[in-house]
Amino acid sequence: MTRYAIRPPMSDRFTTVGAALVAMAVLLLVGFTALAAELPALTGRLVDNAGIIDAATKAALTQKLADFEAKSSDQIVVATIPSLDGEEIEPFANRLFRAWKLGQAGEDNGVLLLVAKNDRKMRIEVGYGLEGTLTDLHTKLIIENDMVPAFRAGDFSGGIAKAVDDMVMVLEGNPEELEARGERNPADSFSVDPIVVLFIIVWATLFLGGLAMAFLPPIFGTKLSPGVYKWLGMTFRYGQRRSSSSGGAWTTGTGSGWSSGRSGGWSSGGGGGGFSGGGGSSGGGGSSGSW
Repeated sequence: MTRYAIRPPMSDRFTTVGAALVAMAVLLLVGFTALAAELPALTGRLVDNAGIIDAATKAALTQKLADFEAKSSDQIVVATIPSLDGEEIEPFANRLFRAWKLGQAGEDNGVLLLVAKNDRKMRIEVGYGLEGTLTDLHTKLIIENDMVPAFRAGDFSGGIAKAVDDMVMVLEGNPEELEARGERNPADSFSVDPIVVLFIIVWATLFLGGLAMAFLPPIFGTKLSPGVYKWLGMTFRYGQRRSSSSGGAWTTGTGSGWSSGRSGGWSSGGGGGGFSGGGGSSGGGGSSGSW
């Protein structure tokens, strides 16, 4: 007896596939959402969710920020959080700036000072309209000269208060003292990330090594045959698609030139790219640091 398999109707199969795709999309969305830390609520000009600022400093800073905003319309907000929950501080600050809609509409004149206590990181995010006044250099100087030394000594209130004072000073058009301090302390102000140094060294070694292998053997080596040279105990073949021989040959592809694509470049966005919010926008200006 011949048996026939009963297949579900085509519409049922499409429904099953559609349900599976929807389930996968939901899982991916949940996964991506889990990577983003929860944003705190905007409860005032100073949001100390990490509990690192003493009461007297909170009161003084809140009044200073209110007076400065009333005088200049520029808005500075200070926020501290316990943890970034695995997220980098730059995108977190971007999201927080946008969610809180800092600055005035059309003026783009907001500034966010963010501290993540458990991650030991801080960032000053500057609205687009203030980038020409409170520059990346100024924010870096404020972080390195004001916040980092105080935070390492356990004085969070003092470091944040000093940072706010210097931001107000610069925004009021008096950056000279801050810049003079930076010139007196160049090592602290312009510390270089060791990872960046290592990257530059590796990239330069590969780049210069490639140039040497492409151009030096024909100049200083011994010509064995057309396109084949011996130099430093190795054989170099140009314009040939052959694997290296057992004699330690160096083989280049057709053209024997050195080409550097985009993968060799290094681009700095300053803060992870531009973003905008209802109250203002930022071109990603500002600086980050750690202690």
